[in-house]
Amino acid sequence: MARLPRLDLPGIPQHVVQRGNDRQACFADGADFARYRQELREASLKHGCAIHAYVLMTNHVHLLLTPAERGATSRMMQAIGRRYVGAFNARYRRTGTLWEGRFKAALVDSTRYLLTCHRYIELNPVRAGMVATPQGYRWSSHAHNAMGQHDPGIVPHEAYLALGRDECTRQHAYRQLFDEAPGREDIDGLRAHTLQQKAWGSEHFQRQIEVLTQRAAGVRPRARPAMRPK
Repeated sequence: MARLPRLDLPGIPQHVVQRGNDRQACFADGADFARYRQELREASLKHGCAIHAYVLMTNHVHLLLTPAERGATSRMMQAIGRRYVGAFNARYRRTGTLWEGRFKAALVDSTRYLLTCHRYIELNPVRAGMVATPQGYRWSSHAHNAMGQHDPGIVPHEAYLALGRDECTRQHAYRQLFDEAPGREDIDGLRAHTLQQKAWGSEHFQRQIEVLTQRAAGVRPRARPAMRPK
């Protein structure tokens, strides 16, 4: 059976995850992280994807972005893949794939869900035990969104801009969001919807997506375990 295309609508944010093949490292040192971030900046600009948040982990990446048109996310990820993987293979004298198949992407509701996705992404290094606070991790959007350290690849979403009238007010309000980590329900929900490439948000949001795409937007429930014979 042919795979269904991802839920992909212009102007709707997406949480994108791409993992290293067999959980292998995609970044060996700072030069690799810097190269990927530069490729991300250039490809997002070329293909019309506004990057709102990101984190580059050792063996995977998380992005929160809004594409300007259908297919823009795929074109951006393909462009990054061609250039970054080629450079990575040449540098380490290796061949073959670097990523684990196709990237995963979930549509994200622009209400509270979007800023929760911000926190989920930028807290990844904290959950992994790599740093004590998101400020301590260099390869994410947190320094830009929370601390005002300019990152030319970031385009703020309206939900972020609504946090305050000026940059200082927004950054202060954004830092306050991190006083509390996302709850388990939100974490599990975002992960499940990303894995199944659905729409993460309110029931109203999911109904809207279903009307627009004529496809189911919610995750499939887990199958019940088979009953043991008595």
